Amino acid sequence: MILSIAAIPEAEKLDEVRAGLAKLSWQDGRATAGAVASRVKVNEQAVMSNPAGRTISKLLLPLVIDNPIVKAAARPRRNSGLLVSKTQDGGHYGAHVDNSLMGKGDAQIRTDISFTLFLSDPSDYEGGELVVQTAGMTQTIKGQPGNLVLYSSTSIHEVKPVTSGTRIVAVGWIESHIRNDAQRELLFDMQNTRSSLGQKLPVDAPELLMIDKSIANLMRMWAGS
Repeated sequence: MILSIAAIPEAEKLDEVRAGLAKLSWQDGRATAGAVASRVKVNEQAVMSNPAGRTISKLLLPLVIDNPIVKAAARPRRNSGLLVSKTQDGGHYGAHVDNSLMGKGDAQIRTDISFTLFLSDPSDYEGGELVVQTAGMTQTIKGQPGNLVLYSSTSIHEVKPVTSGTRIVAVGWIESHIRNDAQRELLFDMQNTRSSLGQKLPVDAPELLMIDKSIANLMRMWAGS
């Protein structure tokens, strides 16, 4: 499942994000790539360990992880920190698969879901499309500022060369309570149906209770699997 979400719809919040991005320091993006991915990665990565990096992470990460649609679709158990990348002057990130495990020790997570939060206006750069391959199709995405894209970390994906301008995005990974992508999608569909019916039926309608029961019991069956 590839899902697009308006994670930052407010213009004022986007202005705050842009001000934070202007203060970031940058380093070679290959420093945060795995051994295979580093051979196809040509971009810059923000230094997230200094005050400016910590500030932008503190601003952006809750907008992703606390988003109600993300919670319903991803069923987050744990998440990585944020990386902010800048691609320009022909930079790109060739076709690759994200590492299955990220972090070390107690902070290590299994990467079930990857996300890209677009921060640059697409009219400000040429190229730079996110391309995600799934079974039977390839999806090309170039989001508006504040647009968040969720996709399975098992997917082969790439960022096309940026031929002019500058592309800035934030990326990260989620370990889900539900490892299986098809099971997560089924729960997401049921949650959406429940929400739609909840606007039409009384709060104590037996149909809503039955859906709640089914969602809860499927979570019990699948969580941690």
